[in-house]
Amino acid sequence: MTTAQTKASTGRVVSRWAGAWLRVEGHWMWYRRYWVSTLYSTGLQPVLFLAAMGLGFGSQVQAGAATGGFSYLEYVAPALLVAGAAQLAVGESSYPVLSGFKWQQDYIAVTATPITPGQVLGSQIMWVSLRLTLAGTIYAVIAALFGSWTSFGVPAVVLIGTLTGIACGTPVMALAATTYDEGTRFGLVFRFILIPMTLFSGTFFPIAELPAPLRWIAWFSPLWHGNEAARAVSLGTVGPLATLGHLAFLVVLAGVGWALAHKYFYRRLVV
Repeated sequence: MTTAQTKASTGRVVSRWAGAWLRVEGHWMWYRRYWVSTLYSTGLQPVLFLAAMGLGFGSQVQAGAATGGFSYLEYVAPALLVAGAAQLAVGESSYPVLSGFKWQQDYIAVTATPITPGQVLGSQIMWVSLRLTLAGTIYAVIAALFGSWTSFGVPAVVLIGTLTGIACGTPVMALAATTYDEGTRFGLVFRFILIPMTLFSGTFFPIAELPAPLRWIAWFSPLWHGNEAARAVSLGTVGPLATLGHLAFLVVLAGVGWALAHKYFYRRLVV
């Protein structure tokens, strides 16, 4: 009779960052099978807006004080990149995150391994950041063919778009983590927060054109801060201190959203 022997485990618990990147790899393995279906949201949607507003409508707008002396195409190009990033981020942070809890339940499966809820959240934020950077780069390249850029600050505009998207996306991830019966919750976010924010945050015209009692709403909009920072590095229409203030607002909002999402991810995934 043979004696059963206990073998030493050769496995090891991965580090915090390695565990998150394993999840990012999983996102990529899935995404490369359906990336064609996301071409519109990944880069074509803001390009179509640029063609319609920058080339079409913009051909009727003369350069002046409202546009900082630049053509309307040059004025609106960085803001459309940022607006597209915000829309993509909110979309990727709502139903896909809820699906990880409720429908596909891959978050539940993954956290049954040594991967923690914090790593799951971190991987989601990193994956959305990669998507935003890719989308922004595609847009920037196509917009360059239209003659939309006046400086070499385009890479910074792409990064600002990514930061703005994360500042918009992390609070939505926290909302998704507290959602059990979605109903019209996300639809209300899109209709009454995202769309008005796109229209009235200085994307298409300066907020100085808004009635004075409504301007304070734009001041609390992450999209306005992203638009101003993007125009600062591409057009030079905003001073350095103001630009740092806009970036600080986005960083703080992204951090608050991450803290809330971190709390609710653990609350929902740790039994």
